[in-house]
Amino acid sequence: MEKRRLGRTGHESSLVILGGAAFAACSTGEAETAFYGALEMGVNHLDIAPRYGDAEKIVGPFIPSVRKNLFVGCKTAEITADAVRSDLETSLTRLGCDYLNLYQAHGVTDLEDLDNRADALETIIKMKEEGITQYAGITGHDVGAPRAHLEALKRYDLDTVMFPIYPRLWSDQNYRQDAEKLLSYCEKNDVGVQIIKSIAREPWGANIPSHRCWYKPETEERLIDQGVRFALSTPGVTAIASVGDLMLLPSVLKAAENFSPMNENERRKAIEQSSDNQIIFPISEHFRRD
Repeated sequence: MEKRRLGRTGHESSLVILGGAAFAACSTGEAETAFYGALEMGVNHLDIAPRYGDAEKIVGPFIPSVRKNLFVGCKTAEITADAVRSDLETSLTRLGCDYLNLYQAHGVTDLEDLDNRADALETIIKMKEEGITQYAGITGHDVGAPRAHLEALKRYDLDTVMFPIYPRLWSDQNYRQDAEKLLSYCEKNDVGVQIIKSIAREPWGANIPSHRCWYKPETEERLIDQGVRFALSTPGVTAIASVGDLMLLPSVLKAAENFSPMNENERRKAIEQSSDNQIIFPISEHFRRD
C-alpha cells in the first residue's frame, strides 16, 4: 500500500489509517483477524479513542508485539486539564504503550466548541512537551469542522487535523471553501491531513441500520472505490481513516491498495452522482447508534 508523509510528524503513513471505531463492539476473534489482516496489507497507523466503546480494551493486547512499526494515534473528548490527563493515562494502560505518537482533541465541530476546548488543547500541547505524546492534533465531524480546525492551527502548535471529505459533502460550496482554506494552510505549514467519512452516503433516516455506522455507508465495491479515490485525490490529503464497520474494512483496504488518482472529470462525475443524497450532517440531527 502506498504511503504518504503525515506532515511535520515525518511519519510515512499508509493511505488507510485503521479506524478504531470499528472495534467498539466486536469479538476478540473478529478484532484479531481484522487488525493483523490490515497490518499485513501495509497499514501502519491506528486511530483509536476511549469513546469507541470497548475498542481500546479489545485492540490493546495486539499492540505491544507490533508497537515498533505502528503509529498510534489516540484522542480525548474531555475539556478539563485533569480529565485530559486521566484519559491519556487510561489509554496508555489499555493500549500497552508508554507514550503515544499522536494525541488529539476529539470531535471539535465549530468555533464555540474550540473555545470550550482551550484547557484541553493547552494540556495536550504540554503533554507533547513532556514527551507523553510525540505530536498533537485535532479532529472533528460536521460542517463547521474545517473552519474550527483552521482557527485551532492559528492558536495552537498542532501537527495534524482530521475532518470529513466525501463526494456529496464536497458539493456543498461553503464546506468546500472552508475545507480548501484549511488544506491550503496545512500545506503551507506542513500539517498532516487525515480524512474521515470517505465512503459516507447519506443519513439512515427512518431506515433500520444495516451496518455499524451512525450514517449509511456506501456498500457497492465501485462506490467504495470511488469514495476512497475521491478523498485520497483531494490535494493535500495524507490518508483516510477506515470505516466504523469491520464488514466494510476489506473493501476499503482493497480500494486503497489499488489506488490511482482521480482526474477532475471523475471528481465532477462522483459529485454529480451523489447529488440526490442528503448530507450526513449535522450530527445532532442524523446520528444513529441503534
